[in-house]
Amino acid sequence: MPRVSSTSPEPAKGESLLTGLYIVATPIGNLSDITLRAIDVLSQCDRIACEDTRVTGKLLKHLGISKPLQRYDDHASDSVRDRLIEQMGHEAIALVSDAGTPLVSDPGFDLVRRARAAGIAVTAIPGACAAIAGLTVSGLPSDRFLFAGFLPVKEKARGEMLAELAAVRAALIFYESGPRLVKSLKAIGEVLPGRDVAVARELTKLHEECRTGSAQDLAEHYTAHPPKGEIVLLVGPPQAVQASPQDADDMLRDALASMKTSQAAAHVAKATGLDRKALYNRAMELKSQ
Repeated sequence: MPRVSSTSPEPAKGESLLTGLYIVATPIGNLSDITLRAIDVLSQCDRIACEDTRVTGKLLKHLGISKPLQRYDDHASDSVRDRLIEQMGHEAIALVSDAGTPLVSDPGFDLVRRARAAGIAVTAIPGACAAIAGLTVSGLPSDRFLFAGFLPVKEKARGEMLAELAAVRAALIFYESGPRLVKSLKAIGEVLPGRDVAVARELTKLHEECRTGSAQDLAEHYTAHPPKGEIVLLVGPPQAVQASPQDADDMLRDALASMKTSQAAAHVAKATGLDRKALYNRAMELKSQ
């Protein structure tokens, strides 16, 4: 049977938090992006597990909050995780990363998994996320997207990962660093030619920018103007394929094997760019044959 971790809303402001684990999103740059709910939880919790105590300490100082800090990152030992799990039985523990939403290319997966396995309540305190912020300002299609974290450092592995993602009919979102950006853009140009690309940099900060274009043009720009700061690298979905009437019929027959007529028409329309109403009428004809 599936394991369910019961999650109750935290008490009203001024009351003590219930015991358990609270996943708290923090600003990705502009400190004004902290949510009121996040401030409440950070103010009321018993301790904070954080990626870097110096970074979190600066945020808490800005908020006028003083709490015990426990370093928790990807190198945390099993004993550190076990101690935090034990403390969650009688304390409210907040988990934060250096910036943004914990677990999104940040530490926390093992801790949440073990907490849920132990029957401990896990509560999300949502807020800023660089991947989503980058997607919203990029102008790329946002109805479907895939977040793929960081591209590999080595050239061969980077190319293999991009080739693996080539068939995904969705916008692709990566995190990237300034020194590696140009290499990643060149790889995208080679493996995913013709795609729309966006580079969102320093989001919510003073020098925020979002530059769009081809991978080649962006690589040339950032070769001449080496970027600094945190980067969200986005790649548009593949263009719709040009389908002949026979191709469309074949795709409709395949879709009709597992979908309703309207769903099949919508599916083939999205894949080919053909008119959905015309595809629906053709699907009805195919079903009657």
